[in-house]
Amino acid sequence: VVLEEFGGTVLSSEVSAKKGTNIDKLLEQILLQAEILDLKANPNRSATGAVIEAQLDPGKGAVATLLVSNGTLKVGDDFICGMYSGRVRALLDERGKSVKQAGPAIPVQILGIGGVPMAGDQFLVVEDAMESREIAQRRQRLDREAKSRRTAKGVVSLEDFMAQTTPGLKRTLRIVIKADQGGPAEALADALSHLSHEEVSVDVIHRGVGSITESDILLARASGAIIVGFHVRPDNNARAAAEREGVDIKLYKIIYEAVEDVRAALEGMLRPEEREVVLGEAEVRELFKVPKLGVIAGCSVRSGIINRQARIRVVRDGSEIYDGNIASLRRFKDDVKEVREGFECGIGVENFNDVKVGDVLECYRKEQIARTLASAAGASA
Repeated sequence: VVLEEFGGTVLSSEVSAKKGTNIDKLLEQILLQAEILDLKANPNRSATGAVIEAQLDPGKGAVATLLVSNGTLKVGDDFICGMYSGRVRALLDERGKSVKQAGPAIPVQILGIGGVPMAGDQFLVVEDAMESREIAQRRQRLDREAKSRRTAKGVVSLEDFMAQTTPGLKRTLRIVIKADQGGPAEALADALSHLSHEEVSVDVIHRGVGSITESDILLARASGAIIVGFHVRPDNNARAAAEREGVDIKLYKIIYEAVEDVRAALEGMLRPEEREVVLGEAEVRELFKVPKLGVIAGCSVRSGIINRQARIRVVRDGSEIYDGNIASLRRFKDDVKEVREGFECGIGVENFNDVKVGDVLECYRKEQIARTLASAAGASA
């Protein structure tokens, strides 16, 4: 966004709703911008607009706040809004008082929707109620078909994703979001989508308004998703279905807590960073051929320790010749777990007999270090 004072086209004004500062100036700028952009509406046509907010009210049912962009919305109008159809049973203004109609640029609450639409859904008044129902049914069928095409991923939980380590594949955490209102659901989906990374990603396969139902459980089960509820709870049927299908339900009252839990799951899905730790070195001084064991290298430990459980690397003239496991580690005739610096020992390298005097046997182990999304982003940058 480049402001007009910096050479751009966006108007700006310092305002204070508390003190009433520059409110008149702001209104003048809005009217000026509307005139320049030739923003006009015809109040004498069928209403169109967009959903600002929607929720499921216990007493009123599905309630949506609309902003009329063109035409005039009246009580009794048949309409289509997103995937739902309906007839306007009542219109409420910003103070909750009943009104008979709403013209262009007027926000209004509407009662009579067949379901809870999403914020941003477009609404359109239609002449025929049957036509609106057919359009809504077709949209709902297409939505169900799109969801059914998702392949089954099996039983999942948030903890399962923290343990996934499939190498070479980008892992995806699928989530179904249910909230008490459309705004929080959209805000949570947006916050979670920003956690995606080149190795792991978040896919919000569905977000809706209202309590968690059995259909949400079946959708999560079919698509291998978890359910995140914000200020909502599952009903009895949904709770029983979740236990039966093994679907994980996470309930939150603060968006930050949900984001942090998902962030922890994604970081658990990141492939850990492997770091090599050299434990010690031993120089081959003499070779012994032992029946059934093969060649045993008589060595002197130059630094660190030689551990029986670690890996061994054969280095000759500065080049790596072989990398494998230790088959045997002895001091005199006794098997030992480790030999420290300054002591001598016999080392047998598993599946390798071409050891020569003067070779260096390097003992090491690999450690896996958990990565965070911040460190992974810094490494990729």
